[in-house]
Amino acid sequence: MRYIANTDADRREMLATVGLGSLEQLFTDIPQRVKDRFQPLSLPARTEMEVARALEEFVRSNNDWHGSISFLGGGIYDHYIPSVVSHITSRSEFYTAYTPYQPEVSQGTLTAMFEFQTLVCELTAMEVANASMYDGATALAEGVLMAERIVGNKRVAVAQPLFSHYRNVVDTYCWASGIEVVELRATTEGRCDTAKIPDELSSLVIQSPNAFGVIEELEGLKDALGKALLIVVTNPISLGLLAPPGQFGADVVVSEGQPLGLSPSFGGPLLGLFATRKRYLRQMPGRIAGQTVDTKGKIGYTMAAQTREQHIRRERATSNICTNSALCALAATVYLASLGANGLQEVARLNLEKAHYLAQQITSLSGYRLAFQAPFFNEFTVQVPTDPQQLRAGLQEKGFLVDNPTQLASLGVADALRFAVTEKRTKEELDHMVKQLGEIQLE
Repeated sequence: MRYIANTDADRREMLATVGLGSLEQLFTDIPQRVKDRFQPLSLPARTEMEVARALEEFVRSNNDWHGSISFLGGGIYDHYIPSVVSHITSRSEFYTAYTPYQPEVSQGTLTAMFEFQTLVCELTAMEVANASMYDGATALAEGVLMAERIVGNKRVAVAQPLFSHYRNVVDTYCWASGIEVVELRATTEGRCDTAKIPDELSSLVIQSPNAFGVIEELEGLKDALGKALLIVVTNPISLGLLAPPGQFGADVVVSEGQPLGLSPSFGGPLLGLFATRKRYLRQMPGRIAGQTVDTKGKIGYTMAAQTREQHIRRERATSNICTNSALCALAATVYLASLGANGLQEVARLNLEKAHYLAQQITSLSGYRLAFQAPFFNEFTVQVPTDPQQLRAGLQEKGFLVDNPTQLASLGVADALRFAVTEKRTKEELDHMVKQLGEIQLE
């Protein structure tokens, strides 16, 4: 009764009230093909004390993040976070309303949303951005659904070199929405093969830098799509140096905002960035804060759009996203504002230069080579001469963290490791990691 408020008698009474005899009858509107995908959790019955003890054992099995040097990538990165970020986000005015459902009551919250949207637009060279989404993966999936609503075709082409968790979320959304997913394979350069784009698409999804770390060629891609929308997934730090997707005609730009002042933690909480063209504003999911003036001519902020079922007719709702990651968005806003344009450019430059230095040092080892020769930003893929799982385990024992090579294997790249380098990594750390990599190979 502590966690499940309804007794069997309660449920029988509720079913009788609506004229049904069982829970199965209540859920007959759900297609059987959907119900067949779900299996019982089969969780064993445990007391609260036993559950607490089991969770404590799980915690003790974790590695000490602060005792390791991270080269982890794949969408979440170990960047330096200026102290001003936590100073602002820890203020009770923001902290207690971290995901506000009714921000209309707070000018401070609305101001922060508006500033965040402005910064995202400037970063991506797009015309309008929402007040954030839950993470990069769901932002991408929402972009795919938005394109289907706009164009009408139930078919999306997805570049193969896309982070696997992004692809899994897109596949799930599309499966539930009846949208066909067509994969565009990668070339030997590690880029999406756009030579033969399928017909009757609602959108093309491409990531740059992609899952191999390679920078995609976006020039002219939008012109080849016809009426289909171009959706670009990007790393926000890379936009300190790289031309933004908006300059290449992108219709939707999405990103994981974690690099902008959020800790990697255990993979969350995260922050979805979502920007598009002004003509698609009414089809954009989430919420938008706008600037206006009051009756005395003073600047004020208000909720300009909320195309969700709580606010408009359900059949016109763009998604069922309830709110936005306001506290995480505030962290990104403070991060970008504190760095400024020159600071972001400097961070991006350090990422680029340190990653290329490490790549040069690793490939000087016998048997190691870059998997792809195309340009990369701060993440790159290396073909290794021995079992990549053994190399990963050996590096972990010596205090270095790298991504699980199964992520690359799922994309068709075997015997490889991926390394991500941020401004936090020192030359001494890079050299020491290369030295350890060479010694592991000799063991």
